[in-house]
Amino acid sequence: MINEQQENRFDQPRKQWIKAVFWCVAYVLFITWVGNYFWLIGLPFVFDAFITKYIPWTWWKKSENKAFLAVMGWIDAIVFALVAVYFINTFFFQNYQIPTSSLEKSLLVGDFLFVSKASYGPRVPNTPFSFPLVQHTFPILNTKSYIETPHWDYKRLKGFDTIAHNDIVVFNFPTGDTVAVNVQNPDYYSSCYYEGLSQLRNENPNKVSTYDEIMAAGRAIVRSNTQKYGEIVYRPVDRRENYVKRCVGLPGDRIQIKNNQLYINNRKQEDIPGLQFNYFVQTDGTQLNKVLDKLEISLEDRMTIDNMLYAEGIKSLGFNPELPLYHMPLTNAAFEKLRATAGVTSIKIEESSAGDVFPLGDNKGWTRDNFGPLYIPRKGAVLILNNFNFPLYERIIRVYENNSLQVRDGKFYLNGKETKSYQFKMDYYWMMGDNRHNSADSRYWGLVPEDHIVGRPVLVWLSLNKDKNWLNGKIRFNRFFKNAER
Repeated sequence: MINEQQENRFDQPRKQWIKAVFWCVAYVLFITWVGNYFWLIGLPFVFDAFITKYIPWTWWKKSENKAFLAVMGWIDAIVFALVAVYFINTFFFQNYQIPTSSLEKSLLVGDFLFVSKASYGPRVPNTPFSFPLVQHTFPILNTKSYIETPHWDYKRLKGFDTIAHNDIVVFNFPTGDTVAVNVQNPDYYSSCYYEGLSQLRNENPNKVSTYDEIMAAGRAIVRSNTQKYGEIVYRPVDRRENYVKRCVGLPGDRIQIKNNQLYINNRKQEDIPGLQFNYFVQTDGTQLNKVLDKLEISLEDRMTIDNMLYAEGIKSLGFNPELPLYHMPLTNAAFEKLRATAGVTSIKIEESSAGDVFPLGDNKGWTRDNFGPLYIPRKGAVLILNNFNFPLYERIIRVYENNSLQVRDGKFYLNGKETKSYQFKMDYYWMMGDNRHNSADSRYWGLVPEDHIVGRPVLVWLSLNKDKNWLNGKIRFNRFFKNAER
């Protein structure tokens, strides 16, 4: 009798056997791709679900209670959908919405993208137990959408391609490991720096404080001021905010910006189509709103300077404080059209002075428009440690590559041992926005490690104009199915 029952378990229709073979092969191929053959232990369970059925997978279908069948049917469908979405979202595709104008005019605020994780190879999740479609926090509930244990080390599966110059890339925000929940822009480290710098200057204006002193003072202020900054939380790499920028510098490159012109390995780079910079535009009294609408400059990006409040500043820029003055980002094409517009009397690019760019507090004299030169680390490259490059690569060595690094009496100590050099464990990338003067990018928070790379945007599937209503151009139909890779 037992042997007859066992034989009957294999007596399944051909269609069922085809399903079993298909899913078993797919499972084996997936495990081979992941490279963790321990999970082959699940193969008999896949086979059992289709053929032998020792485990009563659909036990609830035998119930005669219609209400119970309906509820369990919904639960079964929802669980299957969540599992499917989890695997698709983790290993193949992810939806992403453009929140800021940093990549205009290439990608617009309100664009919804399909991001391919298979292009550069999907990462095995650091936090495998997480709710799909939620990056780190459940809306309304304000609780974590993931469980930190177990935590898996970084591993990237084989992809179809590698990152090339000028690829648009989605990545996890590198300095988003520690977050002040109530103030996330600027990031936690910038907030600490500015708070500490302000306090120490107030205490002793003549003292030149070190970066460590400034950060120590700032951390104390940020962590104690819960009313302003809220809870301070830590996020694993795959749970940090998603950013999208253009990769202009690859591992091993040397990058430099001179008067807004990008150089890679001492070679002048051609401008990206749609590249923008901020300009001041003065008219003889003519209003430009209709012209700016035609140029597709958003309401958020166009600004009228208050002549009464900023009269002296307007004079210092060489403009007439009694006439209308606009401030806005322009592409080269928009610049030429606006310059030829009747009523426009003067256009000047916005210039930057020395400011707080990467690395914070190092005082190299670099600015947003004149930056570097800076070497972008490549895996295996050896860095000779000195006082000049220490601030540039300190975070990489300490945080991204998890080492102890100290400086005592002018000597460097790596994991407790004196050293004069360091060998990088990962590749790094330099990301910038096309809207160059309105982009918080690598010029402000530094290099992007390879383990933070999420994927490549491939398609715009929906685009909504925040400046329009539903009956007047809210949906940008002309952007549907637009290639988002360039």
